[in-house]
Amino acid sequence: MKVLVAEDDVTSRFMLQSLLQKWGYEVLTAADGDEAWHILTGEEAPKLAIIDWLMSGLEGPEICRRLREREQTKGNSIYTYLIMLTVRDEKKHILTGLEAGADDYITKPFDAQELHLRVGAGKRIVDLQEALRFHADHDTLTGLLNRRVVFEHLEIEIARSEREGHPLSIALLDLDHFKQVNDTYGHLIGDEVLRDASSRIIQQVRRYDIVGRYGGEEFLLILPGASRDEAFKIAERVRKNIVSCPFSSGEIFLSASLGVALYNKASSVDEFIFAADTALYRAKKNGRNQTSF
Repeated sequence: MKVLVAEDDVTSRFMLQSLLQKWGYEVLTAADGDEAWHILTGEEAPKLAIIDWLMSGLEGPEICRRLREREQTKGNSIYTYLIMLTVRDEKKHILTGLEAGADDYITKPFDAQELHLRVGAGKRIVDLQEALRFHADHDTLTGLLNRRVVFEHLEIEIARSEREGHPLSIALLDLDHFKQVNDTYGHLIGDEVLRDASSRIIQQVRRYDIVGRYGGEEFLLILPGASRDEAFKIAERVRKNIVSCPFSSGEIFLSASLGVALYNKASSVDEFIFAADTALYRAKKNGRNQTSF
């Protein structure tokens, strides 16, 4: 887990860094408030930070206030656990830091055991938040993005495509005759097949492609930068991987039908999905186990 140490005193910063690394944390350091703010608002920012009260540039309470305001504008999906580091141990100063948005505080000179316990408590809270966020955004059965979140990603990719002029394709995948699996083997085996199918899809898409469970045995693949032909090739890789070997200890053989659509700037999100759904219907009508435009 990454932890930011923002402390302008070289000795304190080194001691904090050494202890945290000893306890297994990946430590980022900042020598002033401005550098700390840059790190906390950058990509892959740490979710836990120890921030000194008095620093050059932005001071600790101001960083806390700004960060909480920023988190509110972005919704509840982003939260950083903040521990204030200060020589001020009077109650009114502690309350000032907490009111600014700090979650906890440590007074200097700090005790290593107390630091360990407070950072550990922060880590538990961050881990719990991450787990809650994952379950809110992902399908509980397959681990893929759920329908709501995959649609949010689709809207983002559409905006990116329009802004940058890059192609964008999607594919709707449906497992052929999946109802027979549930009817014949039961829903527990059906769930196992859905999890396996999800893994086979992920194996064949690109690292930056987005896959979500569309509903039931249907999956939505978002393919940024892919032309229709490129999307067809990806969809075919996925389809062939679905039929490559049996499911559930060799007992069940399944195929998949896919419909591919290329985004047209004149179309809405619903029209984009409808185009892929129409192509999927065409694939099923023509005999299933195939990809259609």
